Amino acid sequence: MTIFQDPLYVMSILGLMVILAVYAGKYGFGKKLGAALLVILFTAVIANLGLIPTASNTIPLYDAIFTYLAPLGIFYLLLGVSLKSIKKAGAPMIVLFLIGSFATTVGILIAWYLIDPKSVIGEDAAIIAGMLTGTYTGGSANFNAVALAYNFQEKGILYAGTIAVDNVVSTIWIIITIALPSILRRFWKDKKVKSTNKEVEKEEAKSIDFYSLIWLVFLGIVSYFISEELSKLFPQIPSIITLSTLAILLAQTKFIRNLRGSHELGLYLVYIFLAVIGAYCELSAVIELRTIGLVLLLFALLAVFFHGIIIIVLGSFFYKDWEMIALTSQANIGGGTTAIALAETFGRKELIVPAILVGSLGNALGTYLGFLVVNFL
Repeated sequence: MTIFQDPLYVMSILGLMVILAVYAGKYGFGKKLGAALLVILFTAVIANLGLIPTASNTIPLYDAIFTYLAPLGIFYLLLGVSLKSIKKAGAPMIVLFLIGSFATTVGILIAWYLIDPKSVIGEDAAIIAGMLTGTYTGGSANFNAVALAYNFQEKGILYAGTIAVDNVVSTIWIIITIALPSILRRFWKDKKVKSTNKEVEKEEAKSIDFYSLIWLVFLGIVSYFISEELSKLFPQIPSIITLSTLAILLAQTKFIRNLRGSHELGLYLVYIFLAVIGAYCELSAVIELRTIGLVLLLFALLAVFFHGIIIIVLGSFFYKDWEMIALTSQANIGGGTTAIALAETFGRKELIVPAILVGSLGNALGTYLGFLVVNFL
């Protein structure tokens, strides 16, 4: 194991990228981009320079961050949100998310007929289309569910290349969705769907203390353990659903509301997760596939592009809130965790809970839509 794969070294680099992104996000052009986007971009550059591992030479640390830190980040962020905050934002987000899921499926089909990936990739193209439908509806769990059903993971280079394409496109879409509201407002004014976020604002005003820290760490570990054990008893219920539910229930108690720093702790863990997303944005893996890689990249880009067009057009008929539309689209393409990062960037903390809820809804829908596309094609 080289120093570039040493988990302590890699964790140090990830932490450094978060620090640089947070500071850069306070000034000049960085303030417009936001820390969430900057941490992805900074880490993507470092990873593609070979200074830390990427998707093709991943290390157990990355899996641990995906498995433990990202869910705990969601848990801590949810501890600072009152249920009142989703009374108005909940229904709009669900409606927009369903539109986005429809847009993903239609986008994949349009891109299929425009690019005709089957002529280059062969019969595997339909499976890839299903995998991308799944991941651009709910996330990587749906991507792998479709892949495993067809033993696609055994096709080493093609499987790795598809993952690389997915990561590159997802990163590009994060950049686009962050910029989207300000771009759209130049042409059409929007109206924010208002929500109560006093509880979150109150939490932000507090600074963490040792008393709160020991309770937050304890509650996070215990709640994660309970969610994992319950998922073994009820495998049809994803553990993140249980963990989120526990956080929401705890958040309604006075004891939890008096704890300080849950928001900061959760946000830091989410930023570490986003740093790994940046590390997974591996351009070399796409280039190695050459023609197939370029076809895959173009296919995925077009699919997501049409998804964006459809959700903007149809979504605006229901709720012309560009930030909410961008955030919901990100929940489709990137998942609930990256949607949370957008909510932070937009200053829409009342949308954190809805982002988690629709992200979970995507996990439920994605695999079914993925198989539907494979069978249709």
